Amino acid sequence: MSRRRLLHIVGAAVAGAGVAMLPSSVVSLIYREWTDAAWIAVAAVVTFVVGGVMWRVFTRPGELSTSEAFAAVGLAWLAIGVFSSLPYLFSGAITGVTDAVFEATSGFTTTGASILPDPGALSHGILFWRSTTQWVGGMGIIVMSITILPKLGMGAVQLARAESSGPGPDRLTPRFADTAKRLWTIYAGLTLAETLLLWAGDMTLFEAINHSFTTMSTGGFGTDAGSLGAFSPFSQWVVVVFMIAGSTSFALHYRALRNPLEYVKSFEFRLYMTILGLASAVMAIGTWGNSGGIDTIRDAVFTSTSIMSTTGYATADFALWAPALQIGLLGLMFVGGMAGSTSGSVKVWRLDVLYNASWMDVRRLVHPRGVFVTRIGKNPVPDQIVEATQTFFLLYMFTFMTGTFLLSIVTSIAGTGVDLPEIASAVATTLGGVGPGLGELGPAGNFAGLPAAGKWVLSAVMVVGRLEILPILILFSRELWKR
Repeated sequence: MSRRRLLHIVGAAVAGAGVAMLPSSVVSLIYREWTDAAWIAVAAVVTFVVGGVMWRVFTRPGELSTSEAFAAVGLAWLAIGVFSSLPYLFSGAITGVTDAVFEATSGFTTTGASILPDPGALSHGILFWRSTTQWVGGMGIIVMSITILPKLGMGAVQLARAESSGPGPDRLTPRFADTAKRLWTIYAGLTLAETLLLWAGDMTLFEAINHSFTTMSTGGFGTDAGSLGAFSPFSQWVVVVFMIAGSTSFALHYRALRNPLEYVKSFEFRLYMTILGLASAVMAIGTWGNSGGIDTIRDAVFTSTSIMSTTGYATADFALWAPALQIGLLGLMFVGGMAGSTSGSVKVWRLDVLYNASWMDVRRLVHPRGVFVTRIGKNPVPDQIVEATQTFFLLYMFTFMTGTFLLSIVTSIAGTGVDLPEIASAVATTLGGVGPGLGELGPAGNFAGLPAAGKWVLSAVMVVGRLEILPILILFSRELWKR
């Protein structure tokens, strides 16, 4: 492996993060927040210079191998999480390194878990940076799912091949640059559309832009302590629509521009909407006795969509709902949206593959001489994709159990009094990129009360879950670091 080439790529990513900070400094200038504008600019310069030096010094020609590509993604995301904390630290918005890295990592991984009791207390520039981290991170994960994960048979391209008879429709164009450009255009267009609709409601332009950034990325950072509960029903329904859009395959959006019936043709999309509809109905029935009426239905639909899309907004404190409903929401944290979207967690198509593969195994026991094929809809799924999906799910659950074990030890030593359901929900929500957990870590609370070691554990879990485990796991392979 070429370490110089690897550091060259990481340097470019860090330099890009520095450039992304500059608009936040401009926002502070617009609102006459002179001190914050200066410190954000300093953070941008420091980040850009460090990244630029790495990019120049460690340059080496040649294409990245598959292992190097995975390693570059893992290292770049870790480095960006650290450098993205600088605006918080330099401006004094967050004083501790642990808390700043946690907030920055939660941003770029589009998790939405926060240590801030009231985001509204932040300056406009810092709030905008907080939202920008999620918007940039959301698009980054789409590009990765289309271009890098397919190398191990785990990305959206494999799903598209399984769903249709054509030669890989998720490869929108022959060239990666053209594909990325079209995905960015769709992403930006949907963000603009949501901004205009929210602005037409009860949000200011600044609030509309921030919420559009964090909705399309399925991130969930808000500008108010009350999340979306602080805004009108109109704004909440608009956000529901765009949370679904953000958790739908962007390659499917592209195909639907020419033929809207592509949504109906997609088995994964139909399955996603079916699960979401059933979850919303269960939540509405379970909470009907609280108040009843349209507000109950809206809260049920909003909460189910927010959790399953891994956005993490809230209009109601579901930590106060019946235990059975909380268990249901915890289960939704392991579902996620479609492949090729900004959504996190396991993804609907993987769960469908796992279900069908398991059912085929049962049928083989009954009919040993039968020939059975795992399918998505009516289309067969190659064995290598089934095996890769089973491996991913095994690693995902292993990560969940390991994270829960480590966080339990850390909180027990620190004597924080967090119980096991809350600990499990904290790991599930950060691994899946959802945001809020249960109890004190729910929508009405935050993660500030966890010990520092616990925040580092969850920060690591966020990155591992967002990058779908393998890009981080491969960093611990001795073969990778051999010259």
